[in-house]
Amino acid sequence: MMTASKTFMNNRRVPGPGLFLAIAFLILASFSGAASARAVAVDKLAPELEPEIRRMMIEGKIPSCTVALIEGDKVIWTGAYGESNLWARTPAATETVYLIGSTFKAMSTVALLKLMEEGKFKLDDPVSKYLDFKIPGDEPSNPVTFRHLFTHTSGLTGDFGAIPVWNNGATMDLDTYVRTQLKVEHPPMTKVEYSNPAFTLIGYLVEKLSGVPYKQYIQQNVWDPLEMKSTAFDPTPDMDQRLSVPYVVNPQTGAQVPATRIRAAVYPAGITYGTILDQANWMIMNLNGGVFKGKQVIKTETLEQMHTLQYDQFKGGVEGIWGNETAGFGLTWWSQVRNGDHYFAHSGSLAGYTAYLLGNKDRKYGFAILTNGHRAHPHLFKLGDRAIDLMIKHSGDEKQASAARADR
Repeated sequence: MMTASKTFMNNRRVPGPGLFLAIAFLILASFSGAASARAVAVDKLAPELEPEIRRMMIEGKIPSCTVALIEGDKVIWTGAYGESNLWARTPAATETVYLIGSTFKAMSTVALLKLMEEGKFKLDDPVSKYLDFKIPGDEPSNPVTFRHLFTHTSGLTGDFGAIPVWNNGATMDLDTYVRTQLKVEHPPMTKVEYSNPAFTLIGYLVEKLSGVPYKQYIQQNVWDPLEMKSTAFDPTPDMDQRLSVPYVVNPQTGAQVPATRIRAAVYPAGITYGTILDQANWMIMNLNGGVFKGKQVIKTETLEQMHTLQYDQFKGGVEGIWGNETAGFGLTWWSQVRNGDHYFAHSGSLAGYTAYLLGNKDRKYGFAILTNGHRAHPHLFKLGDRAIDLMIKHSGDEKQASAARADR
C-alpha cells in the first residue's frame, strides 16, 4: 500500500488516507535574491506533481520516498510517500532516514575547498605534493591534481572494501586505505571515469591539511553550520529508529526483498545517512551563493567553480545517464544548461537506496528526493526535471511557463 503525507513551510505533518489525497494548502514562499519576483503557487503545483511522484514509484519499483522543493532560501513543500519498512508497514515521513549516497560527495568537496580558501593548496597542485607516500602509477610528468580528483578525471582506482554492517570484521581505516589500495589505472585526463577512491583520498586530504579528524571536520564545518542534525556517517540511536529499510527487487518473483546494509573503506565517497529536510538545507546553501541563514559556509566564488563545467572536452553526459550535450562535471556537481538555464545535480545510490538533488541556479529552484528503491536513477531524473518545470510554470510568469511547456 502506498500512502502519502505532506509537510509545508512549518514542517507540520499532514497524514493522508491514500494514493489520491489532494493538497489543500496555499503557500506563498519568500524568494530571497531570486531571478523572479513572483512566488511559486504551491497549491497549483502540488496536485500536478503528486501523480508524477506516484507514477515514478510504480515505474521505478520504489517502496517509499521523501521529496522537498526549495525556492530561494525556503523549503516551500515536502512530501512523504509509501512505506519505509514494508514488513512493519511504516509510513514514510519527512523525518525518515535514508542513505544519501554520493549526493554527499559535494559536501566532502566543500570541506576540502574550505581549506583551499585558507591557502592550504591550489586546485591545479599535484596531490603528491601533500602526501608522504607515493600512489602507484602517479607520474610526475602528468600528476594527479586536486581538480582531477573533483572531476573524476584522475584515473584513480581502488577496492571498495565493503562488508556487511552486521559483521564482526572491520574495514580498513582511512589512512591504511589510501596508502595500500589506491592506484592510478590510467593517466589523468584520459577519460572521465567515476572514482569513489578519489573521494576517499579527498577525505584523507581534509584530515591531513586541517589536522582535524575527517568526520569531525565535516561535522563542524559543513553539517553544523547547515543545521543538518539528522545526517551522519554512523546513524545515532535517534536516527536508527527512523531508518528506512533498503529494498531490491527479486528478479525471479518480482517481490521487494531487503538488501544487505554495507559499510566500506570508501565511506567519504558517500556511505552517509540523512533526511530530506537536511538535504533541503544543503540545497539552500548551494542555491544562495554559499550562504545559509546569514552564514557564509563557503565563499561564493568557490561555490561558483563547483557549479561550473571544468572541461569542455568532456561534455556530453554524466555517467551516461544524466544530461545532454551541454552536461559535464563541475567540481563534483554535474553541470548542465537546459532551456538557457544553468542546472547542477548529483545522484547517489547503494543497494536498496537511490537519492537525487537538482538545482536551477538562475531561478534558485531546488528539488531533492530520497528513496529506498534500487537503481532508480532515470525515474528520479525525470521527476526532478518535471518538478522544476512545474515550479517555473506556476511562478506566475507566462513567459517562463511557456518555455517550460515547450520543453516537454
